[in-house]
Amino acid sequence: MTRNTGERQTGLAADIRRQFGDGSVRRFARSLPAFKVVDDIPGHLKTLLDQVERAEGKASGKGPNWQEG
Repeated sequence: MTRNTGERQTGLAADIRRQFGDGSVRRFARSLPAFKVVDDIPGHLKTLLDQVERAEGKASGKGPNWQEG
């Protein structure tokens, strides 16, 4: 990969993060079915998701109860 391609990819990633951080995009995304929180998931799946969230928090240094937004 050339330096120019790497710089473009970095710039693209920053643009996408900025756009998804915009309040109007977040509100729109919450209205989509794929982004809705489902409260009736099976207990074993909820346990696994909680473990993933804790592991992600530890890896990012944000702590076990950190949530973005």
